[in-house]
Amino acid sequence: MKIPAQGFTHAGKFHADDVFSTALLRIVRPDIQITRGFEVPENFDGIVYDIGGGMFDHHFEPRPIRPNGVPYAAFGLLWQLLGTQLVGANQARLMDENFIQPLDLNDNTGEKDSLADAIGAFNPRWDEPDRGDEPFWEAVAVAQNILEKRIGEAQAVNRADDLVRDAYDRMQDGIVILPCYAPWKNALYRTDALFVVYPSQRGGWAAQAVTDRRTKKSKIPFPAAWAGQNGEGLAQRSGIPGLRFCHASRFMVTGAEKADVIEACRRALRAAKR
Repeated sequence: MKIPAQGFTHAGKFHADDVFSTALLRIVRPDIQITRGFEVPENFDGIVYDIGGGMFDHHFEPRPIRPNGVPYAAFGLLWQLLGTQLVGANQARLMDENFIQPLDLNDNTGEKDSLADAIGAFNPRWDEPDRGDEPFWEAVAVAQNILEKRIGEAQAVNRADDLVRDAYDRMQDGIVILPCYAPWKNALYRTDALFVVYPSQRGGWAAQAVTDRRTKKSKIPFPAAWAGQNGEGLAQRSGIPGLRFCHASRFMVTGAEKADVIEACRRALRAAKR
């Protein structure tokens, strides 16, 4: 959809829905001019949202509802139309599930949401002087920054997928070795990979256990005796001198060398087979 040069949304108290909708429209079309008011001007030539009863207004029956029962608000309706062109179909769906649906639910039902509360806090207090639309635009600037970061994050995952899939093609014993750190969960979520090894952003190397998509737990956690250990204590318990740290939840280890963390994965595999 080509976004027109003009937009219209409601005036008065604003919410995360109309604020994030405005932010999204400004990302897609930076020169768009948004007007706020209580009635849509007659013969308005532009996109109207969160007011007016059109395709981006969710206040009238029949209301659009997702298959999982979460009703759409204006932000979700706009994202449904524009998200794929920004981040691709898969990441658009994931962003809807993880980021947009909680905001839509808050706007439709009042369900508590901390981000919606934070955006709502930009509304002027009852005893403050009227500053017109200034608080709204302050909120939009914050929302746009957040949304741009989330879109950039999704685009980065798309860029990483090819690198991770190539490493998966060379996997041995369920251990995927990446040449550098890259977001890997999207590409490996539905595979038989068990561990991912990569250069740590803090120096040395790290290994993580891949999460089972059904149980949401590590397919093969690192041994219980390693949990929360570091330094000499971990080296003694694991028998791997270069191993530095094992997370208390047993999903990650770090080591001085790639060989250290690969060996940690192999020992976890052997322990799981006993």
